[in-house]
Amino acid sequence: MIDLEKSELALLREDLAYHQARVLLLVAAVAGAEGHSKKLDGLTKLAKLDFLVRYPALGPIVLDELDQTDPRLHLPSDPEASPTDVEAPMIRYKYGPWDDRYYAILGALIGRGLLRYVKARKGSIAVAPTAAGRRAAQRLAGSGEWVGVAERSAAIAEASSGLTGHDLKERIYDRLADLMDRPHRQEIR
Repeated sequence: MIDLEKSELALLREDLAYHQARVLLLVAAVAGAEGHSKKLDGLTKLAKLDFLVRYPALGPIVLDELDQTDPRLHLPSDPEASPTDVEAPMIRYKYGPWDDRYYAILGALIGRGLLRYVKARKGSIAVAPTAAGRRAAQRLAGSGEWVGVAERSAAIAEASSGLTGHDLKERIYDRLADLMDRPHRQEIR
């Protein structure tokens, strides 16, 4: 992890390039894992998987196939650490965790030729990495700053195989009820 001052970290969180890199790594991991049809299908699924990447301590609670001892999660060794003390928090929205930047993030990644729209379920959108997107994700995954996010993305992609965005939303509401019991538009902390 990069050692940054609080003000620098706040700027980084707001930087769309930071969010684009994380989403690119997640989409590439999902598209590369079995059980996802080589794509990430649906904004709900994107938001819920991104929630688990951003709040990795909650992943094993939501995903039965994910072990909290999996080193790819890069969980803190401090037992007192809060599972919601994260670098880039999300907000509570009508259908669970959400980030208003997804439309801009996906548009930028598609516009830069790193993701492309692919056939989706009716009423949904689906994206997959392009060849350039896969190469960019591989370069990011090999860099020190992004290896943790790439490994978390891979672990979460594998453990969510066969689950839809709706399935993930239901699990989050069921298994993290106390955390989701908050007003809409409130940061999840």
